[in-house]
Amino acid sequence: MRLDAVPPSGLSRWLWLVKWVLLIPHGIVLAFLWLAYLLLWPVVLVTVVVTGRYPRGIFDFQVGVLRWSWRVGYYGYGVLGTDRYPPFTLAEVPDYPTGLTVDYPEQLSRGLALVKWWLLAIPHYVVIALLNGPQTRWEDAEGVQYQSQIGLIGILVLVVGVVLLVSGAYPRGLYDLVMGLNRWVYRVGAYASLMTDEYPPFRLDMGPAESARGVAGGV
Repeated sequence: MRLDAVPPSGLSRWLWLVKWVLLIPHGIVLAFLWLAYLLLWPVVLVTVVVTGRYPRGIFDFQVGVLRWSWRVGYYGYGVLGTDRYPPFTLAEVPDYPTGLTVDYPEQLSRGLALVKWWLLAIPHYVVIALLNGPQTRWEDAEGVQYQSQIGLIGILVLVVGVVLLVSGAYPRGLYDLVMGLNRWVYRVGAYASLMTDEYPPFRLDMGPAESARGVAGGV
């Protein structure tokens, strides 16, 4: 899994305050895409266990959903890394400020497919729970339900937003850290989705570009 981006420049001081409204159409589309993603996952599991291969058409779709989600997160409250509105497509967009690619695995372990997505990935799930934060649900007096979720990534991005309001600049150190944390999350997502047998490393590859070490490791 490779996740790269162009470092932000010339960001609006205030646009991040309303991006949640601008992203509503993407949220609606992604809800259906992720539903399809989850419904296809058992098909992938059975196919990999039986044949050792990931169905190519489903693979391209699943990677596309991850890619779409990442672009939305990069524009929105996963990074606040660009003010360019994300495109409505599963495909890679070469001139967009960020991209996500996963090499197609010609062969996958049949045995690992049975355990890696739940047992082997548990340590990473603990880390991701801290990065993304727990979900909190509550209900007002009129019975309207609300939901919120904020973890380390959300807190750091909130700090970025405040700094943008004040200075109009994105601190490079914070950007590199937020990119590294997101890279960790998406590596685990690709592994748990059976897209690779390469175990995700317990490290932060910070910065806009994937490190040579991370690429060599196949994740």
